[in-house]
Amino acid sequence: MKRSVMVLLSVWLMIAMLVTACGGASSNTGGSSSGSNSSGTSGTSTSSGNTQNNNSSNVKRKVVVYSPNNPELNNPVIKEFQDRTGIEVELITAGTGELINRIKAEANNPLGDVLYGGGQESHDAIAEYLEPYVTSEAEHLMSDYLDPNGIWTPQSILPMIIMYNKDLVPEGQEPKGWYDLLDPKWKGQIAYADPAKSASSYTQLVTMMTAFGLGTEEGWNTIKKFVDNLDGKILSGSALVYQGVADKEFALGVTSEDAALRYVVNGANVGIIYPVEGTSARTDGNSIIKGAKNLKEAQEFIDFISSKDVHDIMSKEFLRRSVRKDTSFEIEGIVKTEDMAVLPYDSQWASDNKDAVIERFNRIVIGAE
Repeated sequence: MKRSVMVLLSVWLMIAMLVTACGGASSNTGGSSSGSNSSGTSGTSTSSGNTQNNNSSNVKRKVVVYSPNNPELNNPVIKEFQDRTGIEVELITAGTGELINRIKAEANNPLGDVLYGGGQESHDAIAEYLEPYVTSEAEHLMSDYLDPNGIWTPQSILPMIIMYNKDLVPEGQEPKGWYDLLDPKWKGQIAYADPAKSASSYTQLVTMMTAFGLGTEEGWNTIKKFVDNLDGKILSGSALVYQGVADKEFALGVTSEDAALRYVVNGANVGIIYPVEGTSARTDGNSIIKGAKNLKEAQEFIDFISSKDVHDIMSKEFLRRSVRKDTSFEIEGIVKTEDMAVLPYDSQWASDNKDAVIERFNRIVIGAE
């Protein structure tokens, strides 16, 4: 009996030891697998180096893009960039002025990586907040439009024009140039955006000032007459200008060529006037924000939007005059780039004096002078 009990006790002791051993082995296996499992599925690791490698392989690349461009321009370009590169784009849209203020406010902790769009003078005005970068596509871009400081990259040549609605403007009575916008018969019938909110509108203002006398009192007095003819109707965004003319809310509009062309080629009853005094043919720009957290991705984005593929699409689909040498722009009835009357637009003056110009323009609008 004693022998049987002893044997039974021995068996139970062996079982207990085996269970204990198995439990310990299971615990150790779990611990070691988290440190050495090549699949990287474990949530913990005993090696900080392995953690970094696994995390970097799982983090999705992204770039934060600030843009004043319209959705119809941004959306297909950004989708194609994401599809080709796998880089996720976080798009923040607003007026150029608002985005510039945001970039300045975020200078100590930049939240954006790229400023995509806006007139070249807008980029010049915040050069200290931008990271110099020369795109790998630079050799294919027209040298006359490159930034000599290598801060921003040009995209499109954007002539400023007068758009008119043919139902509201009798044939033969169309204005021929900037001075014709002062005619009292157009009072309250001219669409024009706030230059403090729209970069293209600021370019238009400086273009008119160049025709009237840039920086002179005579020029400012002429601007006062123009503002008076607006009859208090200053629009909050550039899109409202061409939309307003096309929808017969305004007879005339001061806008960019590409915006008006979209209506022309789609059969809207509108026309384009290239002012006899001449127009500006500035470019919009793209730049990298200083301190960009996704610098490599930002550079890839600039290179992509500077490529021939994108410029061909912009020229054919969005009717913009490309700065690439190998992209053509031909639309029946539209003035060729080399045949346009171009004013000597001083982009440096426009950049250096932007705050002062907008401040004085606002004083004129409110009747302070």
